[in-house]
Amino acid sequence: MRSYIVIGLGRFGSETARRLCQFGCQVLAVDSDNEPVQQICNEVTHAVVANAQDKEVLRALGAGNFDCAIVAIGDSLADSVLATMNLKELGVGHIVCKAHDETHRQVLLKLGADQVVIPEQENAYRLAKSLSSPNVLDYIELSDEYGIIEVPAPKRWLEQSLKELNVRAKLGVNIIAVKREGQINVSPAADFKILAGDVVVILGDTDALSTVQKL
Repeated sequence: MRSYIVIGLGRFGSETARRLCQFGCQVLAVDSDNEPVQQICNEVTHAVVANAQDKEVLRALGAGNFDCAIVAIGDSLADSVLATMNLKELGVGHIVCKAHDETHRQVLLKLGADQVVIPEQENAYRLAKSLSSPNVLDYIELSDEYGIIEVPAPKRWLEQSLKELNVRAKLGVNIIAVKREGQINVSPAADFKILAGDVVVILGDTDALSTVQKL
């Protein structure tokens, strides 16, 4: 199970933390304000009130032991820069930062952030992707080559188990979750059958995901 520390629980940080938990990841959510921590505490693995600008606080939280850190602090360049520097010094292997503009993005990249996203641009990309592919309900870009899509289960998949479909071997993708009647089944078992009305969450490279969208 991959582990994430999400710092900053505004709209972007909170939604990211929730999504990661839904996908079966371990998530520590951190904010300096008590209110957002209380709002999300039942939806993530752990949630704490802490000052991420203090390296010793992050050390005490075990930040260096997480697979990935997501710095989702608001519009304060100074705060996000300090948090990023602290995480780098603590040895976090992969750091993703939120930026509010291109200048902010470039600064964070120079400081060693592995990936920097500007939510408004990301949302525009996802909207364009969904509009250009009407069967795609949601799209999350993980990198230039990989992404996650949510699509209604293709008709040819209905009444078949994941073992029968064998999409990893046949299409080069992984079904990481299935949504059914408001519930989400994370990492469904091989004998799980796809039914009409299901929404499948699929991980793969862009070419493979494009093939799935045409089914």
